[in-house]
Amino acid sequence: MTQNRMETDSLGEIAVPGDKLWGAQTQRSLENFAIGQDVMDPDLIYGLALVKKVAAKVNQSLGRLDENIAQGIITAAEEVLEGRHQEQFPLKVWQTGSGTQSNMNVNEVIANRASQILGGELGRKKPVHPNDHVNLGQSSNDSFPTAMHIAIVKAIKERMQPALGYTRRVLQAKIKEFDGVVKSGRTHLMDATPLTVSQELSSYDAQLAFCEQAIQESLETLFDIAQGGTAVGTGLNTPQKFAETFAATLAQESTWPFKTADNKFMALAAHDAVLKASGSLRQLATVGFKIANDLRWLASGPRCGLGEYILPANEPGSSIMPGKVNPTQCEALTMVCAQVMGLDQAIAFAASQGQLQLNTFKPMMVHNVLLEIRLLSDALESFTKNCLEGLEIDRERMSHLLQQSLMLVTALTPKIGYDRAAAIAKFAHENGVTLKEAAGQLGHLSAEEFEHAIQPEAMTQPSGD
Repeated sequence: MTQNRMETDSLGEIAVPGDKLWGAQTQRSLENFAIGQDVMDPDLIYGLALVKKVAAKVNQSLGRLDENIAQGIITAAEEVLEGRHQEQFPLKVWQTGSGTQSNMNVNEVIANRASQILGGELGRKKPVHPNDHVNLGQSSNDSFPTAMHIAIVKAIKERMQPALGYTRRVLQAKIKEFDGVVKSGRTHLMDATPLTVSQELSSYDAQLAFCEQAIQESLETLFDIAQGGTAVGTGLNTPQKFAETFAATLAQESTWPFKTADNKFMALAAHDAVLKASGSLRQLATVGFKIANDLRWLASGPRCGLGEYILPANEPGSSIMPGKVNPTQCEALTMVCAQVMGLDQAIAFAASQGQLQLNTFKPMMVHNVLLEIRLLSDALESFTKNCLEGLEIDRERMSHLLQQSLMLVTALTPKIGYDRAAAIAKFAHENGVTLKEAAGQLGHLSAEEFEHAIQPEAMTQPSGD
């Protein structure tokens, strides 16, 4: 069994497993917050480690930190950034609302590892101290929200935007593939005038483009960081220009255009940038739900539904009905979208809870946003790969339904007026005849006049003078 070592903090001594890099405050959090199974996301730990690396560089450049200690912190932080010590960050999301325990978890791990690198022993806080050195010029109140922004930017850049781009590329290929195929439109789930398959699919691509823009706009607000505000936004215990120097160094290290927030009081007490990011993800979830829902409607059947689209058959759909295949990728995506909408609602409530100088819902907010990104990215990739890429259409079925549509009569209104056109549609429906037959029997149009006026392909674009 692993032998414990004794570590101390302001509350006194506590036993810490001898083989762990964390210290007293991490151990207390493990014992006091055994809530659920959700641990801090690796991207959040990455964000905190990057904060520590940058702070060490800045503090050394300002003459506040010994070069050897700074280099030890930088080396240890780089190891964390490479994912080499992920098991040393076991703390639960459900902890203090400022994220102090996770900030100290990272401080302690980096301090202990840096001390090892410099020839010291674990748990002695020598030569590197978690507060005096690793946390120098920082507070959990500005470090944690800065790490939140780094983590969300990283997840959007590395997961969300590539997944959304992939979906749009495949969708645009399908728009080209099905160009010129005319089908019946539907409004209120009822027959409507014709459109092409490409036009129908182009609506989805336009919505996704709007989502891309919203997500990109949210990134612009996430580039503003809280670092330098320390406890309440005043910057206590930081030198002049620390905030600006930190932001510039972070931008250089990350290659993303981070800059210091104009108002540090807002950056600590409110998280509107995180709320905006979540809102853009909720928007994508709303669009994803519509696309998946539309496709499963259009593919319903295969014989007793609309049956215009054909979805890939990925797996058997029923344990009792032989041969049944279900729109499972559509169902998975819509479930994810519903989950994201719920996560966003929790974030919206949390964002309203910035009492006085600090919002104390930080861990939950970043956990939810990162979960939104992971779920949506994975679901979009799965949906695109296993459904959208193999999407086919039943041209014969589309043509049959198009010819049966009573709403083709709309093209007659410029020639005979709305009332007569409506009478033709009503007569055809009630008597089970075609529109052409109804027009002739009512004496409104000859067969030749009808065929000249009713051309579905021409109805997919503006007409008239």
